[in-house]
Amino acid sequence: MTWNVMAINPGHNGSVALTVDGILEYYIEEERMSRSKYDGNPFRGMLHIMKDHHVDFLVICGTGQEEHRLPWTGESSYEALVRKFNPNLKTLKVGNEHHLGHAAATFYGSGFESAACIIVDGCGSRHTLKASDNEEMSLQALETESIYLASYPGDFDPIFKRYGDNQVPRVCRPDFEVDSAVTTVKAYEGVSDYLGFGFIEAGKTMGLAPYGRQDDKIPDLFYRDTKRGDKNVFIPAYPMGSYIDKERFPYLSHSNGQPNEWHKNPAKITDAQKNIAWKVQQETQEYVGDLIEKAVDMTGEDNICISGGYGLNVVANYYYKERFPELNIYVDPISHDGGTAIGYAKYFGLQKFADNAKENGDEEVEYPIPERLDTLYLGAEYNYTLDYLKAHIDSELIEVTDTTPTEVAQLIKDRNIVSIFQGRAEAGPRALGNRSILYDPTDPNGKDFVNRVKGREWFRPFAGSMLQEHAAEWFQMRGLDETPHMMYAMEMQDKHIGEIPAVTHVDGTCRIQTVTKEQNENYYNLINEFYKLSGVPLLFNTSFNLAGHPLVETLDDAIQTLYTSQLEYMYLPELGKLVFLGNEKSIFVPSIQNV
Repeated sequence: MTWNVMAINPGHNGSVALTVDGILEYYIEEERMSRSKYDGNPFRGMLHIMKDHHVDFLVICGTGQEEHRLPWTGESSYEALVRKFNPNLKTLKVGNEHHLGHAAATFYGSGFESAACIIVDGCGSRHTLKASDNEEMSLQALETESIYLASYPGDFDPIFKRYGDNQVPRVCRPDFEVDSAVTTVKAYEGVSDYLGFGFIEAGKTMGLAPYGRQDDKIPDLFYRDTKRGDKNVFIPAYPMGSYIDKERFPYLSHSNGQPNEWHKNPAKITDAQKNIAWKVQQETQEYVGDLIEKAVDMTGEDNICISGGYGLNVVANYYYKERFPELNIYVDPISHDGGTAIGYAKYFGLQKFADNAKENGDEEVEYPIPERLDTLYLGAEYNYTLDYLKAHIDSELIEVTDTTPTEVAQLIKDRNIVSIFQGRAEAGPRALGNRSILYDPTDPNGKDFVNRVKGREWFRPFAGSMLQEHAAEWFQMRGLDETPHMMYAMEMQDKHIGEIPAVTHVDGTCRIQTVTKEQNENYYNLINEFYKLSGVPLLFNTSFNLAGHPLVETLDDAIQTLYTSQLEYMYLPELGKLVFLGNEKSIFVPSIQNV
């Protein structure tokens, strides 16, 4: 008998994960199915998994908020939905332990037997704290940064935590610190808000940062002694982000037109906007590096796991590899809140695996061997046929032809944008060749061209997908053999500088994904064919979506994106077909039903 554990994250980055006897089988983000960016309450993902899998245990993650209970049964809506398909359902309670979900996700993904897990987050669960053992008065604050000492299969000891809130006294103890100053991610969110992106779009701030430089007119953003954001600069707004006090620093006022005009017009950007992005990147990555040192000192571990929202900062991740070459550092590729569903599905999945073994009379539980997360192709599976595709498209506008990887590679070399759709959707925020838009990395104008087509800001960089065996020849890997989940912005080897301008950022780095035939055969073969034609073992890769929209999930989403954009080609490697939609766009958007 197998034990299936479904865990959900109901908040932003809503997600659902399923483990079978402790092994991760599925991960689905709700925004892909609902088509609403950052959508929560993952009902569609839950229903998709329950089509083919029974659920023995349901785990509801989140940050500890109590959900409204339904009449008659007193259940949450999530419990009620799953129970109606699984009458023997049991619900497992998490409680106020958001950061534990992050820690479990990164630790189980690392494959380590033991590690120090570092969580650097906006804010997690609200905890009640005491200033000292004899203190009668307690205070409440939100998790922001945590260090756990983890050991397989399921021990997570919180050895240090930082907390924050809008109005709390500063308290320092060996095991925790709390105050009302802003923390690493809150500072980054505050700068992102100042730049007009909103708190949750910190990745855009990271993309802008290399355009800036040291600027003495901008004050230090952090107190050097406490590693907390300077409250002379930031106004905290927990549980949201923070705000920059522009009245105190007139230089930071938007003096060149409207605050967001420069998003589409580089001539409108001010030095203050570029330079504060640079400064927040430099200071936050330095302070997270200090937190890594603290974790090593407190635990003695040289295995380090990182998660929480800041874990998606690929510039900082590469910085750690330079600063700590002696450490084994693993960064969770689904570091945002959606990844906590994976953490808790694994955490409770292994517990129930052990319980089942003991009930069967096993004297010693043989847990699955800890292994590094080897694939992010964990999304939903769809079956579709060529006949069905042809029956549900406008044949006067769309042409479907046979094709080969060589022909598609030639199209890309001829500087056509080609989208690719195949297999299971990627987990997390990165497109990894199953839902990607591809282009020629050697085009000097490629970044600007594709940014216009996708409707993105002018300064945002693109990634590259590279044959793994050539990675060390082209990039300074800093001890890595591969980077299959696209978690590092890497410097190029000197001899190849200038050869792939479309994916080289202004600072000379490129966020790369290494690809092997075992990981993704169709994608590997396409990159290899481009290599044969061009001498470059890398393709320009960006997510198959338009700005502000989630990655495409279904073939229906993909076709509709073709109809409503300047994209013309889509490669379906599993069918050996090329879909071509010419420049004449139809106002009518047909619907292809998922099969």
